Amino acid sequence: MEKLAIFGGEKAKKTPYGTGNRFNGNELKYLEEALNQNTLFYWFGNMTRRFCDTFAKMYDSKYCVASSSGTSAIHVALGAVGVEPGDEVITSPITDMGSVIGILYQNAIPVFADLDPYSFNMDPKSVKEKITDRTKAIIVVHLAGNSAEIEEIVKIAKEKNIYVIEDCAQAYCCKYNGKYVGTFGDIGCFSLNDFKHISAGDGGMLITDDQKLYERALMFADKNFNRIGKGINKSVPFLAPNYRMNELTAAVGLAQLEIVEDLCAKRKVYGDGLTNALKNIQGITPMKVLDECESSYWFYLFRIDEKQLGVSRKEFVEALNAEGLEAQEGYIPTCVYQYQMFKNNTIYPGKTQCPVDGVYGRKMEYHDGDCPIAEEILSTSVRLSVNEFYTEQDLEETICAIQKVCEYYRNKMIK
Repeated sequence: MEKLAIFGGEKAKKTPYGTGNRFNGNELKYLEEALNQNTLFYWFGNMTRRFCDTFAKMYDSKYCVASSSGTSAIHVALGAVGVEPGDEVITSPITDMGSVIGILYQNAIPVFADLDPYSFNMDPKSVKEKITDRTKAIIVVHLAGNSAEIEEIVKIAKEKNIYVIEDCAQAYCCKYNGKYVGTFGDIGCFSLNDFKHISAGDGGMLITDDQKLYERALMFADKNFNRIGKGINKSVPFLAPNYRMNELTAAVGLAQLEIVEDLCAKRKVYGDGLTNALKNIQGITPMKVLDECESSYWFYLFRIDEKQLGVSRKEFVEALNAEGLEAQEGYIPTCVYQYQMFKNNTIYPGKTQCPVDGVYGRKMEYHDGDCPIAEEILSTSVRLSVNEFYTEQDLEETICAIQKVCEYYRNKMIK
C-alpha cells in the first residue's frame, strides 16, 4: 500500500499544473481602437455593437444585449419578461447568488427546485412540482459547464406559459443535442466575470430571438431609456437599473470571444478524461454528462461514498491536496436557501421581510431539507479545478492521485 503524501510519502502530482496568459490575443489592439474612438459610451462607440453582433452570430441568435455583469444580465432578463413583485421564479439551490439577486430586486420570490443527484443540475420533475399559479419564470442554471435537461424543462414551461431564462455563466460552448445551451429558452445569460471561461474583468450579455424581449432588455439595462430608432426617448415607462457595458469591457470581451471555442474544447478533453477514469474507481461517482450533452467544464465536481472509502470527505480532500491536487470540499458552503438572509427572512437590512413575508399574498419560508438531494450533493462532493492550460501529464497525475488516495483508505478499511 503506497504511503500517502500527507503521511510523508511521495506526491503523486510531481509537476506544477500548466499555466498560461489568458489575455494573449487582440485585447490590446481592440482597447486601442476603443480609446481612439474618443468615446467609451456603448451607444456612441462601435466596440459594444461589434461584441454583441459577434456573440449573437456565434450562438446563431437574432439579438444580443450587453450588460455590466452576469448578475445584471439575469436581472435584465427578468425585467424583460416582466417579473413583478410577488411573482415566483424557480431556480437552482446550488448556484452563485448572481442567479438570485435579480429575483429579489424585482421583489419576486425565489423558489428552489431540487437537483439530479448525478448531473447536479435541476431535476425537471422537481421543477414541475414547484410550479404554482404565481410562477412567472424559471432560471435554469447549467452548473459547471454541464447542461441541465433543458428541452424537458422548456417543454414543462411552455405547457404552463412560463418564461425560461438560461443561466449560462458557467456554460460557454456547452451543447445539448448539438445546440448551444442558452438558445433553448426565451433568454440566455452569460458572464464575463474574471472567474469564468473567458473574462473582461466583469461584464455580461444575454441573447434572445424575440424582438420584443430584446427591445425591453436593451431598455431595462439602460435605465429604461429608449435609444431604438432616431434620437432618445427618456420618458421612462417603469423603474429599471443602469447596467450598461462600457467600450473598454466590450473590447476585451470581443478579443476573448475569438478564443472561447478553442478554450472550451481543451477543457472538454480534460473533463471527459477525468470522467472516463473516475467512473472505474469504487467509491467515486463522477459528474454525469447527459448522453446528448457536451460539457465545457468550468470546474469538475464528483461525489465520494465515505462508507465505501472508509474516510471522511474532509480527510479525503486534505489527502488530495497533500498529493499536489487543487481540490476543495463541495462548491458552495450550503444551498442558497440556507443562507442567513433566507433562513431569517432578512432580504433587506431593516425590519421588513419583503418579499417573502406574505405582503404579496403568499408567505415563503426556507428550511433545511427543502432540497434534500442538493444538500446531499454539497455534503458529499469534491471540486477539482479545470483549466485550458492543463496538460495531459496534469490529467494523468490527477487521476493517479485520486486512485492512490482511494486505494489507500479502502485497503486500510479492509485490514
